[in-house]
Amino acid sequence: TLRKPISQSSMADWASKNLNMHTQGIFRRRISISNMLSWNGGSIKKPMLITSNRTIKKEACEMFKLVQSYMGDRQTRMDRNHVALVTVTKCWSMQGLRDELYIQLIRQTTDNTCYRSLAWGWELMAISLAFFSPSPKFQSYLEGYIYRHLDSDENIAQRIKELVDLKNKKNSKSRKKRKQNTEDEGLPISTYAKYCYRKLQKVAVTGGKKGLRKPTVEEITHARNAIVTPSLFGSSLEEIMLRQQDMYPGNKLPWVQTQLSQQVLALGGEQTEGIFRIPGDIDEVNALKLQVDQWRIPGGLSDPNIPASLLKLWYRELEEPVIPQQFYKECISNYENPDAAVAVVQLLPELNRLVLCYLIHFLQIFAQPSNVGRTKMDVNNLAMVMAPNCLRCQSDDPRIIFENTRKEMSFLRMLIVHLDTSFIKGLV
Repeated sequence: TLRKPISQSSMADWASKNLNMHTQGIFRRRISISNMLSWNGGSIKKPMLITSNRTIKKEACEMFKLVQSYMGDRQTRMDRNHVALVTVTKCWSMQGLRDELYIQLIRQTTDNTCYRSLAWGWELMAISLAFFSPSPKFQSYLEGYIYRHLDSDENIAQRIKELVDLKNKKNSKSRKKRKQNTEDEGLPISTYAKYCYRKLQKVAVTGGKKGLRKPTVEEITHARNAIVTPSLFGSSLEEIMLRQQDMYPGNKLPWVQTQLSQQVLALGGEQTEGIFRIPGDIDEVNALKLQVDQWRIPGGLSDPNIPASLLKLWYRELEEPVIPQQFYKECISNYENPDAAVAVVQLLPELNRLVLCYLIHFLQIFAQPSNVGRTKMDVNNLAMVMAPNCLRCQSDDPRIIFENTRKEMSFLRMLIVHLDTSFIKGLV
């Protein structure tokens, strides 16, 4: 379900307070807000948003040229992948540029009469959301803008036609004309908008790409492909099973779940102190995530904490948790009752039940006394680190969250100790 976005009047109010109003002509007349937020074929002399940071002021103007280059509105010798990489890296490295990029993209995708340019602007927005979120101050504005394009394809086509007709009347003898293109090239704008909307919800919580390594061309390509081909991370279990249907038609479980679990064991994870508690190197985890999303498990892995961290991330980022939301209350109500806890598992949809039973079976290996001696991760520790990845409290009240955290851990502990998962052996 989509939250109701901020109103048009609230967006206009935000713009009037935060836009760095530009001027034009010899009398330096102020440009209206609507013109400030409409496609521009020229350069800009100062940032779109108010800032006192000199570096941001300079970089913002250069970034606008990069945005125009990516959208095909400015000539460049760089290919579009490299333009995207330079743009994303600037903003990833310099937090103050992030909102500026998003407002520039809002400008260049508003009243844009070239469909191809428009689509590439939305594409760059989608790619950017894979690496960093807007500031909390700007998030509502961006969310409101994206929301208004979720079902806007007919309106966009009509608006382009109106703008083109208007320009043709005004500039019938103009020497310099921009190529007009109202034909659909590539994806509908609503496809980009729906992807951006979902991505914004997630990146606002997770905070985007972490680690010390700068973005790579491979990550840019992957972020672009994810618009059409959903990632194995952040999708629903049903989507993941549908995606693997061609490659692994006989599999009853998600390939990503079984492969990462087997990697943890193959690297001796059940004998590694602090497994699931000590995080793997974040850059190594990011690199593995990229490979797994291409259905590859690279050789040469040596640290079991890397696949273990990625496995936790996969569970945590599922669109809906392994234990669906409608069963949450039942879980925390039966956190001390073994029979009732096990009974909840039997009520789950078949795919969720299998995925959860596979996870519990996996954790039961680590809970064996011979392994606990090495890992220092007993059943309580395992339940503590895994419960947040299986159950999600929807309350905003810190007291309820705190109280439920204890119940979630206790519920998962009940399953690790009492759930019979012997049937899962050999299942893939």
